Amino acid sequence: MRSPVDYRRIEQAMARGTRDGSAPGELFAAAATLLEEIASGRRALRAVRHPLGFLCLPVRREGDRGVCVHVFDDAMAEPPHARLTTSPVHAHSWDLASCVLYGQVGNLRVRVRDDPERPTHRLFEVHSTASVAHPAGGADDALPVDEIRPTPRLVSCTPGPEETGVAGGIYRLPAGEFHATVVPPGTAAATLLLGRSLPGRSDLTLGPVHGPAHRVVRQTCDAAQTARTARTVLRRIDGHHC
Repeated sequence: MRSPVDYRRIEQAMARGTRDGSAPGELFAAAATLLEEIASGRRALRAVRHPLGFLCLPVRREGDRGVCVHVFDDAMAEPPHARLTTSPVHAHSWDLASCVLYGQVGNLRVRVRDDPERPTHRLFEVHSTASVAHPAGGADDALPVDEIRPTPRLVSCTPGPEETGVAGGIYRLPAGEFHATVVPPGTAAATLLLGRSLPGRSDLTLGPVHGPAHRVVRQTCDAAQTARTARTVLRRIDGHHC
């Protein structure tokens, strides 16, 4: 039987790590337990290939909270991720707290301002829907979809400070703050992420000034690929914390 996901304990451990400057062992233990369940098939889920270039293991989504593991690794790029149709700069509709399990994950904060006269981008809203049917058929093969809708807001942006988190570090991003995730080329990293959605917010991204409304269908991994991903992450966590 799979273990329950204790949001409150993960949230409290994230808070302690933020104050102390490093993640408590409880977070690594929680991540290891979840990954073992995924690798063994006791926790049934499929890794999702995000257009921003990482794999997401969606451990649990319930109400306004969610827990997932994000995996950044070019070696896991087959089959390819959905093509990114906007810029990598985005803002979540939810508060984020993330523990770096291994590797380095940078967050480049971006200042965005309204600029209708000389815009560099248009602001788009991203509305994620449950799924569409996989071409091969079958409910288990349903694919998540992002509906990307242009808004009237024309903006320009300026890179701000970049913060780099290393293994054992915790970083936070409030809802609505624009940023881009940066992982050094040729390296691998993974994070345990806790999110809490805020009412009345939408996910946002920067796209072309004249970009149209469109949809992006995210690809999912099969059970074997998902299990391999979980085993790889688990092995690397053990290697960094043995």
